[in-house]
Amino acid sequence: MGLNYKLSILDKCPRAEGISAEQSFKNALQIAQTAEALGFYRYWVAEHHSTALLSSPSPEILIAWLLAQTKTIRIGSGGVMLQHYSPYKVAENFNVLAGLANNRVDLGVGKAPGGFPVSTQALQLGLDQSLKGSFKVQLEALDHYLHSKFDRNQPDQVAATPTPDQVAEKFLLGASLESARLAADLGWNFVFAAHLNGDAKLLQDALQTYSHYSSGKRAIVAAQIIVADSRDQAEELAAGLSVWTLELENGQRVKIPNEQSGEEFSRQAQSAIKSLKKEQLKIIKGTVEDVHQQLYALHQQHGIQEFIVESPLLDHATRLKSLTLLAQHAVLAA
Repeated sequence: MGLNYKLSILDKCPRAEGISAEQSFKNALQIAQTAEALGFYRYWVAEHHSTALLSSPSPEILIAWLLAQTKTIRIGSGGVMLQHYSPYKVAENFNVLAGLANNRVDLGVGKAPGGFPVSTQALQLGLDQSLKGSFKVQLEALDHYLHSKFDRNQPDQVAATPTPDQVAEKFLLGASLESARLAADLGWNFVFAAHLNGDAKLLQDALQTYSHYSSGKRAIVAAQIIVADSRDQAEELAAGLSVWTLELENGQRVKIPNEQSGEEFSRQAQSAIKSLKKEQLKIIKGTVEDVHQQLYALHQQHGIQEFIVESPLLDHATRLKSLTLLAQHAVLAA
């Protein structure tokens, strides 16, 4: 069947046990090049810190390397964790990337820390967060710098040079109505993180909020998928995968993989646990026919024009097979 929606890929660059960092990067390149050959629309790299399981703390560096070894697929971040960085520096990085690869660069930005409190403290050492302002203020500053033009007649002006012919396409990643509204207000694309929040009502409300306030623009939906040769095999691969929502007394709210992580996060943050709830991980799984039926149903129900899919599995061969099966089943509408 011909698809009514685009398919893109989010990659956390996982490292299964015994896999070197170098090999995990080669795996990422193989997935990006395979995705390009199969007709996927985008390939994004996530940002995570201080973890042995993932190799992507610096998406912008990987983006530059991947752009040099691909030709047509859009390459981007899913996403840069803005709370750790100067909006000006992020704008400079992505203006350079956009200058290197005209109209192939995506800047996805997220609000989460992408790691535990100790790595956040290390990333933000010496920064006065009170001077950075709210996430909204930081995103507005980033948007301003991305479009700033250098004027030789204004010596005190700060511009994120070089100014590329085509700035990176801008995406806000989130799983709330507030994020949907913020993206719409700033004129950014919105990606609803359904892989982190499987609440069907929230998905519908967030998509409607974004569409309403952006004058009809459609959000992208991020989803976790497991494609296998049989439904039983898909269920087996999904067994044991979970997500927990941790809320601390200090107001922090994050998604974590298990109960032990919640207790460790609380200890590092030096804040008591207000609530820690296990949630059903929303995974679209089954045979390739099953997965496309579920994606098509979501497309029909919500008018979703693009899914950015992620495999929650660590094994490279299994992830590559999932994506290959998904693409070869249909002519992608890229």
